[in-house]
Amino acid sequence: MEKIQPLLPDGKRLIEPFAGSTAVFLNTNYSQYLLADNNIDLINLYNLLKENSDHFIKYCQPYFSAKNNTETAYYEFRQQFNTTRSIKKKSALFLYLNRHGYNGLCRYNLKGGYNVPFGRYKKPYFPANEMYTFADKAQNATFIHQDFVTIMQQAKKGDVIYCDPPYAPISSSANFTQYSAGGFTLEQQQQLASMASQKAAQGIPVLISNHNTSFTLKAYEQAQTITKFKVQRYISCNGNKRDPAGELLALFV
Repeated sequence: MEKIQPLLPDGKRLIEPFAGSTAVFLNTNYSQYLLADNNIDLINLYNLLKENSDHFIKYCQPYFSAKNNTETAYYEFRQQFNTTRSIKKKSALFLYLNRHGYNGLCRYNLKGGYNVPFGRYKKPYFPANEMYTFADKAQNATFIHQDFVTIMQQAKKGDVIYCDPPYAPISSSANFTQYSAGGFTLEQQQQLASMASQKAAQGIPVLISNHNTSFTLKAYEQAQTITKFKVQRYISCNGNKRDPAGELLALFV
């Protein structure tokens, strides 16, 4: 956030086509927000927190118990998550799986099934306070399940767009994009860059985060500024190999 905040222009509404964890939403003070994501499980969770926070948080809490923090319970709940048609139950299980799954991953197979293995944590943290804080700020936000093209097309003068897409691979062996079924291709990366240039030409600033690679530097060559920096990675299974990775922030204005 200390890198992103100084680069975000002023505006009435912040649009995030890749809402993800909503860290930028939670750490900025625009009067309105339009937050979208291609992961419908995430959007359903956010809308339940926004619309009925107290009831939903109390509904989620029993999943965080010692009896449910076992490998057997985890895989039973994961199966329920992949088969239930109840949005409320699926959203609660999404929270449970995120907190109990391996390394905090969110990953689906090509059929759309959640497939993160059990994480083996001593006592997964139930984020009640954070959920209440989120729900309070969410009253000024709209959460929708939609693709980035459709969302960016809705932007108008006075809006600011922040894009945190699935990152372009650093190497051919590092192409992890299965945050939601379908992935995110290099063609989509290029399309996002083109749309950012179009929006900037319309007077709508766009800030994009990504890996610092030859591909992204070429894709973002129309940006006014490109800020490069190193960040620590925490997702590698081997802690000794979690080296700093090169990232960039491309500002189109």
